[in-house]
Amino acid sequence: MTIKIDLNLLPLFAAVAEEKNFRAAADRLGVTRSAVSQGVRRLEDSLGITLVTRTTRSVRLTEAGERLYAALSQPMSDIDVALEGLGGADRPSGLLKLAVTSIAEEFLSGPFLVRFANAHPAVELDVTVTDEEFDIVAAGFDAGVRLGEVIEMDMIAVPVTGDQREAVVAAPGYLAAHHAPAHPRDLVHHRCIGWRRAPNIAPHRWEFEEAGVPFDVAVDPYVTTNDLWLMLRMALNGGGITFATADTFRPYVDRGELVSLLEEFLPPFPGLFLYYPQRLNMAPKLRALVEHTRRWRRPILPADPVSSSQD
Repeated sequence: MTIKIDLNLLPLFAAVAEEKNFRAAADRLGVTRSAVSQGVRRLEDSLGITLVTRTTRSVRLTEAGERLYAALSQPMSDIDVALEGLGGADRPSGLLKLAVTSIAEEFLSGPFLVRFANAHPAVELDVTVTDEEFDIVAAGFDAGVRLGEVIEMDMIAVPVTGDQREAVVAAPGYLAAHHAPAHPRDLVHHRCIGWRRAPNIAPHRWEFEEAGVPFDVAVDPYVTTNDLWLMLRMALNGGGITFATADTFRPYVDRGELVSLLEEFLPPFPGLFLYYPQRLNMAPKLRALVEHTRRWRRPILPADPVSSSQD
């Protein structure tokens, strides 16, 4: 299929690719920022694919944009081939880079991603499990999975789970040797296994609610880590009390290997979302993941929470 585009739009795109900034590209070309933005948008519309991912914080090329930019330094015949390869490609393919929080149990448990990969064999998944908070666009990711409360307002968010709940747990052996806490304030007298997102950040404060009033407890962990599974293994072996989302501990609580504590002080909160920038000319690989997420969740949790940032 031959794609007809306005070749005058290619220098606009090339300038944005090199400057990674619409204003800088406009200054370089001696035109307005609006002209550059609209020109790139027209090029994307002609091809039916997003070339440049834009947020209020950063600009980066998509995988398709990188391929087109690389082709622009080649002979015209190669550019024609590249354009044909970009437009009209409805089959999901290419590298899909995801940044996923370690507490996304439903997303990371295995079946979710295996079924997606089996349904779309031409898509290569690159999943980084991280609890760092950063701009996924600037870092080169196509999408991320986080709790709804920490997702930027200019992102599109699709629910992966319903509401979540934190859980405080300990092994029966630990509780046999220590009195179970009756109130969250009692935790300061226990051996606690804590979590922090990064080495230069204070340990996460354990958050609770009583009579509708939220409060937190600054436990003094004798072990602190950014590895959720180390926390779980230590708790299972009687190492103390730990704190994370209930989904993380549910199989072990159901089998009696861990005991859930202080449940009356742990209210639900908005759950996990798949999030990504903008919607026009979405790459087929990302559209396939969004549709897979919706199909996966619908039979389990039919009622989606309402949010202005959701798609």
